[in-house]
Amino acid sequence: MTKNVKLSAEQVAAARERRQTAMHLQKIEGSPLDAEQIAMFEMFEREAWPHERRLAYIAARARGDLVPDAAE
Repeated sequence: MTKNVKLSAEQVAAARERRQTAMHLQKIEGSPLDAEQIAMFEMFEREAWPHERRLAYIAARARGDLVPDAAE
């Protein structure tokens, strides 16, 4: 994975739409995202991170690994 690869504007828009749909479904299920989670996904979109980098970041957080400041 190349760290500097970014998603295109169209890919970011599609990811944002999927996130908004998922957030709506999570809310319906009674498990809405918290402000920190929403901010993380918004950062992914703002920085146009590729999906592989997003997954690696989320996995590191889930393991409790220290993750560097995300916005580089």
